[in-house]
Amino acid sequence: MPTKKHSKTSPARRGAGRPDEAGDIRDLVTRMLVMLGENPRRNGLLKTPERVEKALRFMTQGYKQNLDHLLNGALFPLEYDEMVIVKDIDFFSMCEHHLLPFFGRCHVGYLPRKKVVGLSKIPRIVDMFSRRLQVQERLTVQIAEAIQEKLHPEGVGVVVEARHLCMMMRGVEKQNTIAVTSSMLGAFRTQQQTRVEFLKLIRRGGAGDPD
Repeated sequence: MPTKKHSKTSPARRGAGRPDEAGDIRDLVTRMLVMLGENPRRNGLLKTPERVEKALRFMTQGYKQNLDHLLNGALFPLEYDEMVIVKDIDFFSMCEHHLLPFFGRCHVGYLPRKKVVGLSKIPRIVDMFSRRLQVQERLTVQIAEAIQEKLHPEGVGVVVEARHLCMMMRGVEKQNTIAVTSSMLGAFRTQQQTRVEFLKLIRRGGAGDPD
């Protein structure tokens, strides 16, 4: 009887999350340093591949996050029909075109429909989608659609203001340029009064500041 042949490919290699992925990334960084004309063996660069690998994993950890797990049931029934706004949410992301950072502030508002979400969850939603390779336009839409999907509010508004290092350090080299994107869903799109109120409120000063 012929001997049954077993695959030499381990289960870890066949599935996601191979154990040598970290080493693979570090090897690629080492090769890149050489191709850029550097010496990866000089003192200042000895641990650079390891640092870059860890930094990239941190800055793209949003891929491994789950929206339901992130919210962790923090949706509360409440008869409240006024606008809820969390503004000036700092974020950092990575431009998918050049792998350079872009960063800024995100403003989120929604009109509840019989339930609200814990206020701390909104910045966590922003972080989840920003810690991926992104373009600002898609980031803005993803935040708005996630809140719409989980809360089913009367409407959602998201405004993102960001500076892009790919514009500041290279290309047009305009250091003071700010990109602004928005996504308006439900009442924020169909009702001008709601949209204007949201935009006015996010332009005000901080809590306790005069109008």
